[in-house]
Amino acid sequence: MSGAPGTSTPGRPRGFDREAALDRAVLEFWQHGYEATSVAGLTAAMGIKPPSLYAAFGDKRKLFGEAIHRYGVTYGAVAGEVIAAAPDARSAIERLLYALAESYTEPGHPPGCMVITAAVNCTAAAEEVKAELRALREASKAAMRARIAADVSLGRLPADTDADGLATYYAAVVQGMSAQAVDGVDRETLERVAALAMRSWPQAART
Repeated sequence: MSGAPGTSTPGRPRGFDREAALDRAVLEFWQHGYEATSVAGLTAAMGIKPPSLYAAFGDKRKLFGEAIHRYGVTYGAVAGEVIAAAPDARSAIERLLYALAESYTEPGHPPGCMVITAAVNCTAAAEEVKAELRALREASKAAMRARIAADVSLGRLPADTDADGLATYYAAVVQGMSAQAVDGVDRETLERVAALAMRSWPQAART
């Protein structure tokens, strides 16, 4: 009798912890990318059966959507926090690069950034996933651009500063640092990259 007290429904283990399972799904997608991650791999990592995955999350695509949001409020939260807290654009970008050098190389989770790596080699069938991740990357770049433009308006940067170009440059640095971390580059080396990148910052406007 399926509804009897003390029993569990087929495929759903007793004491199923949805949040813990989602955290493990984040690591699985992060490690292997969206298309290379199978339902079998997900259920093994999450400690559940396929019926539980479908019942709790819908399907692989919907699970990925939840996983990328979970990543954004956990591992990926550092970017927004650093940019928002810094007193000016230069500090925001510099602190961001050093924070990412640490985050991208931390033990205990896959290297690099899930938003950058999870759909690198996807086919056209995953275009929706690619678009979702692209939008997140564009939002991060827009946040950098807004801080730079604000400093131009305040006279902290020269009036002819190309805010969009500068934001795109540092977004490219961030993506490159992620790729290097995936290739095994260590934190100290990424910090050297950050230091070199900051040499491209425009000279502050004279007051």
